[in-house]
Amino acid sequence: MVSSIEARSTGRAARAARAATVDLSKYSPSLSNGSASLPAPTGMTLKALTLGRGTQNYTCSPGSTAAPVAIGAVAELIDITALLPLLPANEVTKILNELPGYLINYSFEQLENSSIPACGRHYFTKAGVPTFDLGKKGKLSGKKAAAIAAPGGKAVDWLQLTAVDPSTLRAAYRVQTVKGKPPKSCKGQPAAIEVQYAAQYWFYA
Repeated sequence: MVSSIEARSTGRAARAARAATVDLSKYSPSLSNGSASLPAPTGMTLKALTLGRGTQNYTCSPGSTAAPVAIGAVAELIDITALLPLLPANEVTKILNELPGYLINYSFEQLENSSIPACGRHYFTKAGVPTFDLGKKGKLSGKKAAAIAAPGGKAVDWLQLTAVDPSTLRAAYRVQTVKGKPPKSCKGQPAAIEVQYAAQYWFYA
């Protein structure tokens, strides 16, 4: 699938031209897990659609049998805006929702050596603030506003994040998550745990 994305988006100039002309108002995330939904992005404008590929990070106390404690995440953000016009109109949502599942199977090295355009990075500050730096497309320092379980409960939750200062974007949605959940117990685990994950990230202003 990564090679397919590359083939459809080859050429930096061509990608930039397509991305600049894409009408993002035609696209929206799937916000329901089948039994609950995240709040819709009412009154906001979609500014970027990306895939995130990285790790959810946890910590364990030595000898503890408690559940691992979440301490943040890091991820590369991959711009898929230019891909949108190339997808069959009646299959856009289906294909977009499948992409994180394909992406999780590729190593960071494979992605770095591909021609898929990275557009930014997700990380947590020392103060524990989830941050998304999209370069020219904006920046979001966020806080969790809503969460629902991923379908099947095998991946990290779907989230709505809203902005705190300083931000140029107003909200982000993490949906269609794949993996990322920690072991149920710290028993036999190292002090630091990194669990690979992938997801869609939709950014609004």
